[in-house]
Amino acid sequence: MLLRDDLLTDTVTNILMVGVGGQGIILASDILAESLMEAGFDVKKSEVHGMAQRGGSVTSHVRFGKKVYSPLIGKRRVDILYSLEMLEALRSIDFLKSDSFIILNDYRLNPPSVSLGVEEYPEGIYDIFRRYFSKVKLIGGVDLARKNGNPRTVGIIILGYLSLCLDVPEDIWRSVIRRRVPKKVVDVNLSAFDIGRGIDRVS
Repeated sequence: MLLRDDLLTDTVTNILMVGVGGQGIILASDILAESLMEAGFDVKKSEVHGMAQRGGSVTSHVRFGKKVYSPLIGKRRVDILYSLEMLEALRSIDFLKSDSFIILNDYRLNPPSVSLGVEEYPEGIYDIFRRYFSKVKLIGGVDLARKNGNPRTVGIIILGYLSLCLDVPEDIWRSVIRRRVPKKVVDVNLSAFDIGRGIDRVS
């Protein structure tokens, strides 16, 4: 796993979060940004919403450090890629550096062009990332979320894993999750967060 000291320097840290509509990218980025702010970092965030009802691309840029002036991450500047869908990760490859840390949710959703038979979904996406990047973590988030009792908690599971890379106390994360998710699903989301933080201990 990536160590905190690998990222947390005097410079700005860039996290790119990608997925498709309905996966909870915006919720995860809101929790991330708020947790970082409570930990004392200056944070800037920018979002691009796709056509959520059709599984369109959703992207969030989160930048933090002592002082951040722009919310947008330039190409080849991403420190951490948080991806909930494999093709969306591949679409973001131009934003990555050779030493980027890549967190991939092992899930594929066919875009309309693939469903219509116009294009084919690329095969071997994980292998592509392993070929060009040394720090890649593949997580079976869908199976873990089902075992957790709520398939919609995938994003929080992956966020739990991401949280291990950042210098933010666990109690801040948990407090922000309690505020950000509906009361009726607080417990299952906290459980999902714990699952994410425990992935390297059980895999």
